[in-house]
Amino acid sequence: MDENKGLLPSCKAVSSVVGALIMFSLTVICISVMIFYSVPVVFEMQEEAKAQKIEQAFTILDSRISKVALGESPLQTTTVSLMGGQINVNGPDEIDKGMMTIQIINQTSNTKEEFNCSLGTIEYVKDGRKIAYEGGGVWSDYGQKGGAIMISPPEFHYNGVTLTLPIMKINGNSSSSGKGDINIAVTSDNTPYVLYPNTSAHRTNPVTHDKIIVYIKSDYYKAWANYADTMVYTSATTNEINKTAIIQFHTTPPMGEFSLINKLRIAQVNASNTLPFYDFAFHLEAEDTNSDGLNPDNYEMKATSGTKTLTYNFQKKKGANQLYLTVTYEDTIIGTKEEWTGINLYPVSGKKADQYATVDLLNSSFMMEYEGDTEFSWNQSGPTTELPDVYIEPGNKSFSVNDLTQHYIKLIAKDDTVIFYIDGGKSDPVDYSTSKITLNYDSIGNVITYLHITQNELDVSVLN
Repeated sequence: MDENKGLLPSCKAVSSVVGALIMFSLTVICISVMIFYSVPVVFEMQEEAKAQKIEQAFTILDSRISKVALGESPLQTTTVSLMGGQINVNGPDEIDKGMMTIQIINQTSNTKEEFNCSLGTIEYVKDGRKIAYEGGGVWSDYGQKGGAIMISPPEFHYNGVTLTLPIMKINGNSSSSGKGDINIAVTSDNTPYVLYPNTSAHRTNPVTHDKIIVYIKSDYYKAWANYADTMVYTSATTNEINKTAIIQFHTTPPMGEFSLINKLRIAQVNASNTLPFYDFAFHLEAEDTNSDGLNPDNYEMKATSGTKTLTYNFQKKKGANQLYLTVTYEDTIIGTKEEWTGINLYPVSGKKADQYATVDLLNSSFMMEYEGDTEFSWNQSGPTTELPDVYIEPGNKSFSVNDLTQHYIKLIAKDDTVIFYIDGGKSDPVDYSTSKITLNYDSIGNVITYLHITQNELDVSVLN
């Protein structure tokens, strides 16, 4: 007899079991996914926490090295936990481990003095992450996960007037790896070598050279450059191929009234100032032995900046006792010239060897006539243009020599210092000992008046 006779078949009895199995499976899957994604994150957080501990230890090391370098202590020891990484002390014999080059350039005499100083590093390395002491600062390199950053600023101080640069030179070559603690010992004889000023080497303050360039070759060069950019008065560029940060400074050119010179240096001008020049005038006196007086055939003042060239030309023309002015601006990128001729003339006073003239290049009443090609530089501020944004046709007589000087010098000197070369020709009629220049303007940029450079030798060793 069939026991199931009269009963309907049903699966409802197993539905709760199947549901429980599904819930269990989903729970296992969710936990697996969470573990799969969270474990690497947790591991990464742990590694980052370890790296931060190393950064803190190196910051302490930095302060203790400063005590040794400044003579407060002959020996300082700092404990660092390796946590699976490696500490390396790289001496100056390893040139790739940091090099600072300081060039002091005199553009007027075309001479250059150079200091090359190895920096050396104390470096912690683990899994592509690097943390280092170099040049008085602490740096951290995230490798492929990010670039290099500054943790503690280097011994590089500039306040817009004085550059103070105590170069910390790491001597030694030792290393240690593992998971335990090690000690980093730093010693010094506390006798820094003074590179600048140095009277025996004719290096004096205020600085009389024209330009100072600091090259920092380092694995952390981008962080060095970023640090320079954060300082109020400095900016930096980088050379990717040589892994070098480049910081450029200029010394303050003379302003006020001073004797006429053949090479006139003008610092970077404040391009945001509509009229950055306040005085720019020449008082020219004839040379005593010149019986022809102040009679220049082709007295030229020319400045070149990259592709740009500005030329002022004075000639005794259109009369015996007056100077005729032409102004020419050229940019080889554009391939054309902007040429102006004076409508007015500068008067020459006196007779023969006693003649003199005042040439004011900011005279708003001294009008000029445009005779060049289609103008190209009078536009919104850009690489080849500068305000005001106007259109000038040949024959235009509405601009003064002041307008031209403000426009053109601002255009060629808004990025760097420029030098005007003054050439009086074969028979220069000007007496440079009695002639004067009056020059005042709004300058900006990295300008140095005082320079202090020392080299501090530090002996570093890793003690297990």
